[in-house]
Amino acid sequence: MSQTQAREITLEIGTKEFTFTLTPQDVTKYFNAMTANNKVAPSFNLLSSTVLPAEKAGLRELLANPVMTMQVAGALLEEYAPDVEIIVKKPLSTLTA
Repeated sequence: MSQTQAREITLEIGTKEFTFTLTPQDVTKYFNAMTANNKVAPSFNLLSSTVLPAEKAGLRELLANPVMTMQVAGALLEEYAPDVEIIVKKPLSTLTA
């Protein structure tokens, strides 16, 4: 995926569907806004700014609950993440004489 390519993701929340268009810039802005004391607002802003305009009012009703906001943002980011296997390699032990 190139740095400027937008990706459309549809989430079904209850009986409604919401479509979001995410770019790398949207996700970067979200992560940069997150702090130890500020998690819900960046999630709300990410969801509100990337959902289709026609679906924004319906989504905002659901986002009145901060736990729902975090769950929806988490699902959206999980789907956005590339499907790449990452393995952490352990350093070789060094022997001392």
